[in-house]
Amino acid sequence: MIVYGVALLAFCMLFGMVTGDLLGIALGVKANVGGVGIAMLLLILLTNLSPQKFSLKPLTESGIGFWSAMYIPIVVAMAAKQNVIAAVSSGWLAVIAGVVAVVVSFALIPLLSSIGEKSEPLPKEDE
Repeated sequence: MIVYGVALLAFCMLFGMVTGDLLGIALGVKANVGGVGIAMLLLILLTNLSPQKFSLKPLTESGIGFWSAMYIPIVVAMAAKQNVIAAVSSGWLAVIAGVVAVVVSFALIPLLSSIGEKSEPLPKEDE
């Protein structure tokens, strides 16, 4: 059921936010330090547990898979938006550093894709 996916997502988010706040207090920073990242890592860890330790019905597994697949891109997009706003308001050096990092990342794609063994493409899915 999709409800279990929402419950797992909520648990991970609450755990991550509390842990990030505690980490911020421990470091003397008045901010949440890594709470969203902790929540994402916990969600990935819990959704990839072996079936022997965490056996669920197929409908429940599909709900958890759906919400874990939705959560990570949304959080990454939110963090990217915050980073862009902070960079633009910080000055041109931050913007230039971000653009250079993206250009270098794109330039490394051919190099990274050549690593590993070549394999056959996946077969087409039957409809």
